[in-house]
Amino acid sequence: MELTKFTDLGLRVMMRLAVLEEDAPMTTQVVAQQLNVSYAHAAKVVARLQSLGVVETRRGRAGGLRITAAGRTMSVGRLIRELEGVDEVIECEGDHPCPLRQACRLRGLLRQAQEAFFATLDPWTLEDLTASPTGPVLLSLSARPGR
Repeated sequence: MELTKFTDLGLRVMMRLAVLEEDAPMTTQVVAQQLNVSYAHAAKVVARLQSLGVVETRRGRAGGLRITAAGRTMSVGRLIRELEGVDEVIECEGDHPCPLRQACRLRGLLRQAQEAFFATLDPWTLEDLTASPTGPVLLSLSARPGR
């Protein structure tokens, strides 16, 4: 299973925010530069994270992004489910339905494999992901020139 770039960036944004001090919010622009992605892509991801209640955004001089308590404690598996959506692994219906769909065992097996993937991630939190050696690297990120 391959995660979308959107989900990958969502996880990286959450990890970056998880290591910040409470009184040190960061802007979307700075996060985008530090993670070497476009501001437009980062802004879409941040908007989705905000709608999930895992990131808080504030405008103004004391504004910026902050991870919420819910974001700190949410399982990685659940966060990925929320960002990815839990669609079918393969398309059996659609414009060109598979002729095996009425008697195929593959669809159910792939659904089980998808759930096993998420179940492996469920016990993990952002705190787990940002423990050493990852946390210090996240703290050392600085804005990348030229973005």
